[in-house]
Amino acid sequence: MTPSPQPAAARALALDYGEARIGVAGADALGLLAHPLETVAAQPRAAALARIAALFRERGARLLVVGLPLRADGEEGSAAAKVRVFAESLRAHLPPGAELAFQDEYLSTVLAAGQLRAAGKRSKSQRPLIDQAAAVVILQDYLNAAQPLLAEEMPEPGDSSR
Repeated sequence: MTPSPQPAAARALALDYGEARIGVAGADALGLLAHPLETVAAQPRAAALARIAALFRERGARLLVVGLPLRADGEEGSAAAKVRVFAESLRAHLPPGAELAFQDEYLSTVLAAGQLRAAGKRSKSQRPLIDQAAAVVILQDYLNAAQPLLAEEMPEPGDSSR
């Protein structure tokens, strides 16, 4: 019996892009849970692009999910345009066949800061952790949205017909 290929979400990274720092998160081997990886300095830009591309290759990733800051009305503004420009710059550094997806990151930083506060971390002194935690929120939202699709692909327990 040959193992079925892992879904792209199982080999995914996510970014919470900021002009100062970029939070990076990764998915577990099953593509079910997101976890923090690191915070990359956004400047100099060439170094940031190189580091993120290196993480992508090191982890054998196939999918990069980038948080897209939509406004409260769901429309894209100037912040989303900056993220799209960065993502396109990054695409040139990724291996051929790498997938790029955008995920609404509305309130991800607020949620991340709240989670860190609940864990007893002071947000002012933990900005790099907040960036990573926001990337986790972005990736987890993406994974949660993809899971109904994954469930359709998985056989029921005891079903050997697949």
